[in-house]
Amino acid sequence: MQLPLGIMQNCKTTKYIDSLSVESISAVAELSLHHEFSQHLERELGPPREQPLLPIQTREPVSWREDVVQMQSKDLGRLQYLASLVAGKSVVPIASGRQIVQSPTYIVRARFGTPPQTLLMAVDTSNDAAWVPCSGCVGCAATVFDFATSDSFKSLGCQDAQCNQVPNPTCTSSTCSYTMTYGGSTVAANLSQDTIMLANDSVPAYTFGCIQKTSGTSVPPQGLLGLGRGPLSLLSQTQSLYQSTFSYCLPSFKSGNFSGSLILGPVGQPKKIKYTQLLKNPRRSSLYYVNMTGIRVGRRVVNIPQTALAFNTTTGAGTIIDSGTVYTRLVEPAYIAVREEFRRLVDANVSSLGGFDTCYTVPIVAPNLTFIFSGMIMKLPPDNYLIRSTAGSTTCLAMAAAPNNVNSVLNVIANLQQQNHRILFDVPNSRLGIAHETCT
Repeated sequence: MQLPLGIMQNCKTTKYIDSLSVESISAVAELSLHHEFSQHLERELGPPREQPLLPIQTREPVSWREDVVQMQSKDLGRLQYLASLVAGKSVVPIASGRQIVQSPTYIVRARFGTPPQTLLMAVDTSNDAAWVPCSGCVGCAATVFDFATSDSFKSLGCQDAQCNQVPNPTCTSSTCSYTMTYGGSTVAANLSQDTIMLANDSVPAYTFGCIQKTSGTSVPPQGLLGLGRGPLSLLSQTQSLYQSTFSYCLPSFKSGNFSGSLILGPVGQPKKIKYTQLLKNPRRSSLYYVNMTGIRVGRRVVNIPQTALAFNTTTGAGTIIDSGTVYTRLVEPAYIAVREEFRRLVDANVSSLGGFDTCYTVPIVAPNLTFIFSGMIMKLPPDNYLIRSTAGSTTCLAMAAAPNNVNSVLNVIANLQQQNHRILFDVPNSRLGIAHETCT
């Protein structure tokens, strides 16, 4: 079964690393490294739970006047959609969710329904579907989508083709319902459709999960927008509009502003950008694999066994780019090679802090760190591979070894390492581009 990725930290305990005491950094780091990888990367589509889903609310018959108003509002949404087809491009502001929604995700403003209701949804390149907390949800955050007030909302039934594209579908009063796990959380949702607006683009009849019940703390509080390659992802549902092409620039996790951007569609993408090939694993078809051939620490390409970087469709081995993981994980031989060369060049006493095993309590001069891909390189600024306490008394290498489980063969280039870079996913041409870009 395909093992997509998700968000890995406990949202209630997520803090700014920069504003924490040494003790708090340890707690956050340990939480991140334990939950973020072992739960997020290992989540599987779970079986239906014993708890029954809340039924979709039915509406009373409407008057002729109300019917006319509803039809007119739907026409307005349709006209917005037709206008958006001309552009073929949408620029959606993106922000770190740490301060705004107390979640380690990156978020965008999306508007659901008619009239539109704004939600701050997490973007996840390794997840296919979209889902939002709906009114009446048990265990959801305070901000929910009130589907009963949307004139364009539609509940999907078991006879609809989309019902076969969700995990573990069940029928309750002819409604297509499903249950899945995400990180350490369980989500129960009803499959639905409504208009979604991103920036000025309007997409009618967008299929998503209307969450009725959730448990755990891993679920993004205002919903998730999947940017993977599955049939219910944003790419698939807007293929005619955006041609399966998008890019983003993630601002620093310390920023509380929507200063980053998600560019949807081929128009307006950077011209001067280096590419590497996108690889696809049929067993993990949602994930964006790339061919990483080496890692340079300082001036030296460290000695990593070829098997630690090789792409293998049978085992799932290789390297992926993921917007949901916070800290990069490297297959153990690769991480040890990077860590040992980093320690050698820094040449200072090393300590551990939570899940990080290469920390310093004295000022250091960190060596440069560069990821080498087939056809391009990604040179990281220090802020993309070091975390520091506010006073600067503690500095840690913000990477770790992959866990000793099914993902022990998978290298994950995470969002901390991606910040202030333009990451371009050109799916039709099977290529991924990376260029430095300051989005603060």
